Amino acid sequence: MAMSRTTRAGPPPPTAALGLRERKKRALRGELSLAALRLAKQRGLENVRTEDIVAAVGVSRRTFSNHFANKYQALADRLVERAEQSASVFRARPRGETLWQALSAAMIAPYEHLVLDDSSENREATRLVMEDPSLRAELWKGNFAAQQALAQAIAERTGLDVDREIYPSLVAATAVAAVMTVLGRWLRLKRPPPLLPMIREALELVERGLPEPLPRRRSKLLRRFT
Repeated sequence: MAMSRTTRAGPPPPTAALGLRERKKRALRGELSLAALRLAKQRGLENVRTEDIVAAVGVSRRTFSNHFANKYQALADRLVERAEQSASVFRARPRGETLWQALSAAMIAPYEHLVLDDSSENREATRLVMEDPSLRAELWKGNFAAQQALAQAIAERTGLDVDREIYPSLVAATAVAAVMTVLGRWLRLKRPPPLLPMIREALELVERGLPEPLPRRRSKLLRRFT
């Protein structure tokens, strides 16, 4: 796959719909990303070279270049792919659901695996991507591409023109920002509550228009984020 992730036109199809060759490509990309994250944790980001990553996985530099333009893309890949996956899940949601029901399910779906594999290594790797300035920049580029794909899916579902009407893009950007905000807070807490309800409740707040809290009182919903 010669095209970089941040320039890809649309989101990947659901895993179940992929052929064997594409599944193998995704599995290898995941191995490269995980190896990069492990090395960054062990040595520090500045001490990780592309040569180290390919040596850890046992592939060539050319193979790495077929998936990523640089180590930063490899390190941010797992979070970027989750954002991209939401657009695919959203398109597959039942038409009988409301927009926000479908969107909430789609935004939560990519993080179910993270919750099931809630190891300290996994959490540290995710925190590294979100907190390092270089990786945040790569993550932002990937998330922007994912937002565009999600906006297109929202436009298709609502019958709007994504190029002429702001609603699909605004909803997509807000949903992605809500999830990333929750994820960042969840990773920083020493004893975090369950992640998926936090994401769901954040999206419910957005759906309700982010109502102003009552003076001198904090709702049960807001307390969960402190």
